[in-house]
Amino acid sequence: MLRRLIPLLILVLPLAEIACFIVIGRRIGLFATLSLVVLSAIAGVVLMRIQGFGVLTRLRQSGQDGRAPGKEMLDAAMIMIAGILLLIPGFLTDILGLALFLPPVRTFLWNRLMRNIVVVDIGGARPGSQSKTEPQRTIDLDESDFHRDGRP
Repeated sequence: MLRRLIPLLILVLPLAEIACFIVIGRRIGLFATLSLVVLSAIAGVVLMRIQGFGVLTRLRQSGQDGRAPGKEMLDAAMIMIAGILLLIPGFLTDILGLALFLPPVRTFLWNRLMRNIVVVDIGGARPGSQSKTEPQRTIDLDESDFHRDGRP
């Protein structure tokens, strides 16, 4: 389903952006429209830098705390996508980019994503860590400890 929508989106998005340029240009004028496009690109770079450093700090903190940095990684990806959307000239992409910079929107997307993903802890992600609910299943044998007796 999503594979069919992507080519349609690639075709429709530029046409929708051009239509928005025409409508907004008629309302506020050419110079103001072009100024908004340039200001949105500058805002995208500034917001990406500010929020990017915040996400890097949270990533470092979650690593120090020993937590999996899944949410922080997704936040970093969404901030990068938001910055790219603000750099692309167009008002629809700017609206979507600004929405991705808002923490409640990112939290909503994180919750939606986590409803559809099952996380399995295999234990042993760090040296010396073991699952507290299951015994260790690795048995280390020397050559003299193991022999076959012909039974399957």
